[in-house]
Amino acid sequence: MRVTFDSMPNTLVQRLGVLSDRLSRLQIQVATGQRIQVASDDPSAMRRVLDMEGEAKTLTQYQDNIARLQNQATASYSVMSGLQRISNRIGEIVTLADDMKSPQELQIYAGEVSQLIQQAVQIANTKGENGYLFSGTATDTAPFALSLDANGNVTGVTYQGNTNTAPVEIADGNQLSAAPVGANISGSGPFGLVTDTRTGADFFAHMISLQNHLLAGDTAAIRSTDQPALAADEQHLIYQIAANGGLQSRLDAVESIGESRLDALNEMISHDADADLAQTLVRLSQTQTAYEAALKSTATILNTSLLDYLH
Repeated sequence: MRVTFDSMPNTLVQRLGVLSDRLSRLQIQVATGQRIQVASDDPSAMRRVLDMEGEAKTLTQYQDNIARLQNQATASYSVMSGLQRISNRIGEIVTLADDMKSPQELQIYAGEVSQLIQQAVQIANTKGENGYLFSGTATDTAPFALSLDANGNVTGVTYQGNTNTAPVEIADGNQLSAAPVGANISGSGPFGLVTDTRTGADFFAHMISLQNHLLAGDTAAIRSTDQPALAADEQHLIYQIAANGGLQSRLDAVESIGESRLDALNEMISHDADADLAQTLVRLSQTQTAYEAALKSTATILNTSLLDYLH
């Protein structure tokens, strides 16, 4: 086969183009530390990297959701602990308010109970990052509204929230809510924090009843009605605290699993996408040498004329 003179420089120019492109890609790999710049560099590895990056992005969102729920759960626990302290003091007052106490002493206890109810309402109206914690999805509305008479005694506490929750996804197909609704008298759905017909809990109403019986000096009603009702409220609060602890443990476990999976994904992405710096530098040096040699060869051939063959 006859090879024309023009084909040799054309071939060398093409070779220079290939080497130049390879040199450029190796320089970018050294500069960025990334082996894959475009899908054509390694289609199968690029597909794996894209899939793993998608999973990592989803896991990162789950971790963000978990962090928000953990904040809500911590704030909810603080409220529950405050309500439990109030419940403990109410229990002490119930025990102290016996037949041996004078009407004046019972009046003093009634005033303290009134203050404790108001304090409990204030605590239960705590706000979190996204609004009121215990109003259900009505997060812009304070869950409990307080009514007082002219003497400063509590006449009622009304729940203004709803019984709807907005679960947040913490894993594939796994959703959780971090704060209970304030009250639920429907007999179904999430348990209310202080009021729920399924357990007989109605903390505010029962404290108001105790306040009124103390004002009336009716110690018999305190023993027969208020004491067992408030004991049920205390058990309900203990249940809520235990449920909160279980929720926080679950969130911690899912968070730990997610962190481990993210670490594994990052390692696999690095394995597929990152350049081996030592190996890449060797290849860069070899390519640089080949490119310089091709340049010299091309220059020599292109400078050759017919006179060089006449000597």
